[in-house]
Amino acid sequence: MSHDPSRPATRRPARASLPAGVVALGVVSLLMDTSSEMIHSLLPVFLVTVLGAGAMSVGVIEGIAEATASISKVFSGALSDRVGRRTPLILAGYGLAALTKPFFAIAGSVGMVLGARFADRVGKGVRGAPRDALIADITPAASVGAAFGLRQSMDTVGAFLGPALAIALMWASGDDFRLVFWIATIPALLAVAVIVRYVRDPERRDPPHAAGDAPRRVPLRCADLSRLGPSYWRVVAFAGVLTLARFSEAFLLLRAQEQGLADRYVPVVLIAMNVAYAASAYPLGVLSDRVGRRRVVAAGIALLVVADVILAVAGGAGGVALVLAGAAVWGVHMGATQGAFSALVADRAPGALRGTAFGMLNLVMGASLLAASILAGALWAWAGPAWTFTAGAGVAAVALAMVTAPRVLRAG
Repeated sequence: MSHDPSRPATRRPARASLPAGVVALGVVSLLMDTSSEMIHSLLPVFLVTVLGAGAMSVGVIEGIAEATASISKVFSGALSDRVGRRTPLILAGYGLAALTKPFFAIAGSVGMVLGARFADRVGKGVRGAPRDALIADITPAASVGAAFGLRQSMDTVGAFLGPALAIALMWASGDDFRLVFWIATIPALLAVAVIVRYVRDPERRDPPHAAGDAPRRVPLRCADLSRLGPSYWRVVAFAGVLTLARFSEAFLLLRAQEQGLADRYVPVVLIAMNVAYAASAYPLGVLSDRVGRRRVVAAGIALLVVADVILAVAGGAGGVALVLAGAAVWGVHMGATQGAFSALVADRAPGALRGTAFGMLNLVMGASLLAASILAGALWAWAGPAWTFTAGAGVAAVALAMVTAPRVLRAG
């Protein structure tokens, strides 16, 4: 029987019980994503209909926001490795994100929205790599895929609860965008409270650098990057290529609006996507522990091609239904790939450099997402929505061809 080199070496059952800290971080993700998606599921429509922005502006704002998050993750992850503690940075990141929520409610210009998105994504960047590294720190090796799948599933539960609440509040308030944005601050503050009460660092098995040495040195060092190894860097390079095919989900929302879906119901697109995402992330994470990461990732990329094709051909009387179907397939694609990439990094990175490893992964993916979102906005403005999704399908097909190469996601 052939061995999939992307499969973890251990044979322990993947369904071993997960640490309480993983569950707590999942609850935090659920609450913060509920808050964020109450805003983000309406934000593209708010920008276009209330503030008068165009698709190109939406692409630039979303691309800059996600690139900012990714750059922040590099330094926060490396810093958490250097000081030997993850929780203070996790708390700082979620706290900053909670503080930004009211600024969306009072925004009177595209520039103010950009500023709020920038600060919100800095918070996401500060917390992201340390949080993922903490999950890897406290989880048994045989359950890493399940742990990341569980956190991603709970995160994604919030990602469809948020749009559902946004729809209900828009209906009840007569399409008052700003009221919805104010109410979104509540679950964000609850997320911070859960961190303060329940999230703790474990005892360090790999001690940080000496106290007298760490303050004088930059957290991110070339020597540390060289220790990550070629198999890790192949994963990062491949993730960058794949992310070029996966521009901001804001364009799914604009596609639904362009097909005639009323503003108050546009968040249903994210509900369709995130229900599929939440339902698939944990079981596909467990599956990746058993059959290998590469097979699950390849299936996820194939689904992205299908989703883009559906979104490209959407039109006519069934246009909205096709957008919803494409969004759901897009969600399963995310469930197959996001947790698997995190697990691939956890499989390959030394324990003392996990924060750095997750940070570099997110830097590369963020740079790709910035380019992809700007290009998507430009294609939308110059050639139309169908070409945006057709181009995405083409790049995803290239990534699918790459993942079949023997060494792309191979360990060692």
